Amino acid sequence: MSKIIIGDHIVKTFGEGSEKHPVLDGVSVEINEGEFVAVMGPSGSGKSTLMFVLSGTDRINSGTVSFESKDLSEIGEEKLSDIRRTKMGFVFQQPTMLKNLNVLDNIILPSMRDNRKNAAKITEKARALMKRVGIEQLEKRDITQVSGGQLQRAGICRALMNNPKIIFGDEPTGALNSKSAQEIMALFSEINADGTAIMLVTHDVKVAAWTERILFMRDGKIVSEMNLPKFDGTDMDDRVQKITAKMMEIGI
Repeated sequence: MSKIIIGDHIVKTFGEGSEKHPVLDGVSVEINEGEFVAVMGPSGSGKSTLMFVLSGTDRINSGTVSFESKDLSEIGEEKLSDIRRTKMGFVFQQPTMLKNLNVLDNIILPSMRDNRKNAAKITEKARALMKRVGIEQLEKRDITQVSGGQLQRAGICRALMNNPKIIFGDEPTGALNSKSAQEIMALFSEINADGTAIMLVTHDVKVAAWTERILFMRDGKIVSEMNLPKFDGTDMDDRVQKITAKMMEIGI
């Protein structure tokens, strides 16, 4: 299995002078094509920062991060933006949507930047994705007229518009009720089964239980990891118990 992202001895610091401290302290990590990975750890452990630096959203102080064998530190901001837009997808706890646009227009907006001549094809694809995730009837709704779960589905549609190699999710179910969270995780599982790598930052053991590899962080370091078999939908309790036991073992 080929590696899509390689991070080697990553150091990321915040603050200046005596207030300077490492948020990532020599982290090395690899993400393979088609992997389903979770990152867990207490608040301040560096898990969201790790996601940001691996996606090129934030710069590192030392070490290297490569995406598809390209060193992100050697790529300018405009090219980095192009890579994120065309080869990565992002889903956050609170999807960033424009209030003056309806659901469909919010989904297609990033893809229209360089492809206005292909507006019809872009719209057709967005509608197909909306149908896939069960929100095709909402395309003309304002974003204030849909539920949190529906809005998150729209965010996933937007993340999938350019057929990304990887989707990054930062607490993507954090603002949802348990039923909506389960539906969103089932959707992520389907997307991953189609070959898209997914990396989720989460504090929720039930979210991590859907994935196949979990990285545990503490104080800016990856202190342990565990591998799980592919989730078949029937062994959630057992997976949760194993993850919880591992967290207790390593003290996070």
